[in-house]
Amino acid sequence: MDNYVSTPSPFGDGHNNQLTLFPAARLSEQAEIAATEEVRNLLEAGAAVALCVSGGKDSSAVAIRTSEYLDSVGHCGPRILVHSDLGRIEWPQSLPVCERLAKYLGLDLVVVRRRKGDLLDRLWQRWQNNVRRYAELSCAKLILPWPTAAMRFCTSELKTAVICRELVRRYPNSSIVSVSGIRREESSKRAKAAVVESQPKLCSPRRHTRGVDWRPILDWNKRQVFDFLSRKGFDLHEAYTRYGSSRVSCAFCILSSQADLLAASGCEANAAVYRELVRLETRSTFAFQRTRWLSEVAPHLLSPEEREAAQSAKHRAALREAAEARIPERLLFKKGRPTCVPSFAEAELLAEIRTTVASIVGLTIGFSDADSIRARYADLYQAALAA
Repeated sequence: MDNYVSTPSPFGDGHNNQLTLFPAARLSEQAEIAATEEVRNLLEAGAAVALCVSGGKDSSAVAIRTSEYLDSVGHCGPRILVHSDLGRIEWPQSLPVCERLAKYLGLDLVVVRRRKGDLLDRLWQRWQNNVRRYAELSCAKLILPWPTAAMRFCTSELKTAVICRELVRRYPNSSIVSVSGIRREESSKRAKAAVVESQPKLCSPRRHTRGVDWRPILDWNKRQVFDFLSRKGFDLHEAYTRYGSSRVSCAFCILSSQADLLAASGCEANAAVYRELVRLETRSTFAFQRTRWLSEVAPHLLSPEEREAAQSAKHRAALREAAEARIPERLLFKKGRPTCVPSFAEAELLAEIRTTVASIVGLTIGFSDADSIRARYADLYQAALAA
């Protein structure tokens, strides 16, 4: 397989989106790239190509390799690099690496940002929204402020949505190909990813656009990425070379390993955001990761008062979890709505639990007695039935 490259079939045999193997000598450096008939047709028609870059190894490799491929097939449409800047939580070198990559490729770099603040702002906003939802009994349990592996709103809201909005604005009346460097090796979810799939956020009837996500190095392994960048003479992000991180995304990511969190905490420029994230842990009583408190990663970066507050948060978290574990399963909300109206005894229990949780976390809430809770559940239940 090392001697071949995945390319679309040049024959008109009707096998759209199937990968056909041809000798890699047709492409430089014998590095495989996956492309489908759909992508080939879009490129031949002059589709706009956006190479999404983060400063990390995978996006750097895919940008360079895809640019080579585009040159080899005579792509004549617009081509840019695009970077979504997540703000304070980014490694300080990430944007400079993207700028260096743009210079290396001779392409424009478009930097986009969330209009209502950076990722840290979004995390605090989410916590405030969740507190409001709990106070008005729009959820049975208090909801954490963090993204999770199953609910990565950080990616969907601050990367995908922001990038797609800019591309649709920039390329009206066009087909758009958004290129990313995700690889199957990275996770079980990415192992199932398609090389190409439609991206709804690039489809705008008003702007007359349509678009796809393309993942040209989906089947590369980590060693191939490092080897390719070494051959190209493109220097890696200092997160790898100076601090020993295995990945570059947010400096502190909910998917990071213990080793990568320690690596990020070793960079002095990341200390302020570390303390801010610990403050949100402390305020919310929710650990940054399901099995790991960020406050335990680099306690030397915290003041004595911050360490004491973090320790208290762990104790309060245990009390909150114990209280909420008493909620009957049938009273938990499904898809944001209740599935029944509690009995008076159940409502009394829920009132006790809500009052306890509010006291533990330091919240002011409504619906703290049985009658108001039953009335609230009844209203929400009827609304769910009518929907």
